[in-house]
Amino acid sequence: MTKMNKQIQHLLFVIVLLASSVSSADALETYFLYVGDTNDTAYIGAQQGLSEANLQGQFLNQTYNLDTAAVDQIDNLDYAKYSAIFAALDVGSFIKLAEKNTGTAVFNLVSESDDLRTACVPNALHTIPSSSMKTSAEKQWQQKNEASKAVAQAWHPDFKKYAARDLNKRYYKASGKKMDDYAWSGWAAVKMSADTIARTASTDAPSLLAFLKTELQFDGQKGSTMNFRETGQLRQVVLLVDDNEIVGEAPVRGVASSLDSLGLQTCKTK
Repeated sequence: MTKMNKQIQHLLFVIVLLASSVSSADALETYFLYVGDTNDTAYIGAQQGLSEANLQGQFLNQTYNLDTAAVDQIDNLDYAKYSAIFAALDVGSFIKLAEKNTGTAVFNLVSESDDLRTACVPNALHTIPSSSMKTSAEKQWQQKNEASKAVAQAWHPDFKKYAARDLNKRYYKASGKKMDDYAWSGWAAVKMSADTIARTASTDAPSLLAFLKTELQFDGQKGSTMNFRETGQLRQVVLLVDDNEIVGEAPVRGVASSLDSLGLQTCKTK
């Protein structure tokens, strides 16, 4: 039997095992909310995460839904059914949304504000790198490559390592667009939320928030395990891009080794 046939046989075996458990498992339906402009790539990325969550959910008797709302609807929404909220908003609107949903994870998908991180809003989680993370990455790179004009990015459509190539292909096939920073941020937020619900078999918003803040071990296709700092910032590798070509990754080898070498670590009160 060839290696490929063995892999297919193993996959079929796993699917049969999952399918056999579905009949006895209670169906689980999850509702998420996206607040922001649905023309933004952050929303398209969130949709990609939702699609992947539902593909996995077919074998686990789980269904995921993503409702949408505009920023001017924040005051008039009933948030009770949502397990997590994903937001592509300015800082003021984001804080307002988070304060209306104190027991629910509210993901910041687009704002790079350092002040938003050091404010340490208890239920705010930031999947997009902060300004200071990008600055740290660029300074590290310049220590070894003084002439380089590389800029830091969360993602790049030509990233190939760590299954990034496959994610870029899936996103492009579904949307006809190349995955950018905001699209990756939206995908990551939905995917880590759905993965947690699949693991815990619970849609309870406070429980999901607690797990994400303290127990998350997320593979975001960047080659390192991701989790959240006390600031709510997602620890992650940052790409260095020069003339639209990936030239490196930070932490920059030989300069720093820890993800915590990128950006701010603590709250303003400390």
